[in-house]
Amino acid sequence: MTQFTDFGLAQPVLRALDEAGYQSPTPIQAQAIPPAMQGRDLCGIAQTGTGKTAAFALPILHRLSLSDRRAPRRGCRVLVLSPTRELANQIAESFSDYGRHLPYTNTVVFGGVTIGRQERALAPGVDILVATPGRLIDLVDRRSLTLEGVEILVLDEADQMLDLGFIHALKRIVRMLPAKRQSLFFSATMPKNIAGLAEQYLTDPVQVAVTPVATTAERVEQQVIFAHTGAKQALLAHILRDPKIDRVLVFTRTKHGADRVVRGLDKAGIAGAAIHGNKSQPQRERALAAFRDGSCRVLVATDIAARGIDVEGVSHVVNFDLPNVPESYVHRIGRTARAGADGLAISFCNDEEKAYLRDIERLTRQKVPVAGFPEGFVPPTRQEAADIAAAEERRPDRGQRPGQRQGQRPQGHGQRPQGQGQRPHQGQRPGGRPFGGRPQEGRGPDARGERRGEGRPGQARPEHHGRPEHQARAENHGRAEHHGRAEHHARPDRGPEGRPQRPGNRPRQAGGGEGGRAIGWLERSPRS
Repeated sequence: MTQFTDFGLAQPVLRALDEAGYQSPTPIQAQAIPPAMQGRDLCGIAQTGTGKTAAFALPILHRLSLSDRRAPRRGCRVLVLSPTRELANQIAESFSDYGRHLPYTNTVVFGGVTIGRQERALAPGVDILVATPGRLIDLVDRRSLTLEGVEILVLDEADQMLDLGFIHALKRIVRMLPAKRQSLFFSATMPKNIAGLAEQYLTDPVQVAVTPVATTAERVEQQVIFAHTGAKQALLAHILRDPKIDRVLVFTRTKHGADRVVRGLDKAGIAGAAIHGNKSQPQRERALAAFRDGSCRVLVATDIAARGIDVEGVSHVVNFDLPNVPESYVHRIGRTARAGADGLAISFCNDEEKAYLRDIERLTRQKVPVAGFPEGFVPPTRQEAADIAAAEERRPDRGQRPGQRQGQRPQGHGQRPQGQGQRPHQGQRPGGRPFGGRPQEGRGPDARGERRGEGRPGQARPEHHGRPEHQARAENHGRAEHHGRAEHHARPDRGPEGRPQRPGNRPRQAGGGEGGRAIGWLERSPRS
């Protein structure tokens, strides 16, 4: 199959592909589309960037076009499960793009936004539902969604789904689906647990495998620079001053590390934005949108952006921290050199990360070339770097609340609260909370809280998914939707971003934005 017209896809689908300028399928699409169009179960192994989204979206739209069946109330005909919000958004936008000439509805649901809007969008029923497991189960538990009418199930990035602790959620979801259905599984790797899941839930599946995950993109030039931790920030700023660098993704291992990098770049006069799990959904969308349209050329991210986000024109990837999971390195550097373009991946490696580098080279079966410091760069000494770090810890605005003047100590830290010494109103405690009343912090489905810290470097920090048995492997594998309430369960003493919340300080609402339709960015090519 050398052209999309060879598959026999429905004319409205071919028309949308032609308008988008897509003519030739990728290898995964050429192998997966024909059996999927026939209704066969399928297990596809291919890394991100090979076109997996179109490989299942096109045959699904074709099959829907052959039937005039309506979606059941509070139900769906097609269910696509995704491990992260960003990938779910992108999949939903792809369905909208490829199915623009078909009279079918699609909706995306995930945590971090108001669940009420999603419930209203699902009330009349939708043809295609893209969801993260945590929010999907929330909707089922609230009786706002039924899965009895699902005809096709798609599990995308199955290996990442299991890495993030969703195995119990997946098993529960599959039990709620009709036994007679078509199931399509896609994964970058095929570990034993994925093979077992496929054997359990797929019936006589077609096996499709292209481009093993251990293979780095051929057009990506790689290099590693050995530098101690304190020199990394200055080294990054020096590299980014090169006008030849058009659009760069910088990866850190932790969320707070990403914020520190952005602050350091700002001091150096280089504008950048961070995207990670502590950012609200609107913040993440704005940062990605600015990176896509070129108004922000530096995006600092945790591994949340390593899979499933297709950003055109990324000329460089910088691994500020080497990942402690070698497969993540392959996914990270795969963000550049896409669609036939060239790209450069630069990794910073300190003494503690040399073991991670050996693991990466063992996986990819190739040595990463060592590069020296760029011309004109004089690294700070370890003592100078330690002094800079200490000054950062003493920043006057560190932990400052909105509206607080610089240098002003926050209330509750040795500062006498306003009105202290006065008798509280009858029936109230000092601070204004009624006796017996519940604290307001973290209440409601959208309140978000998160434990501080990221764990030691190289150690995955577990994040709970609302039930003890559901634990994610933190940011090291990507940001997952948390199983349970909304996206995070708020701690009573923590505010939206994991900072201490005090009486009188109203909690901020997480999320905002539309929950009943895809919020994201159009995929510019059928490469997922």
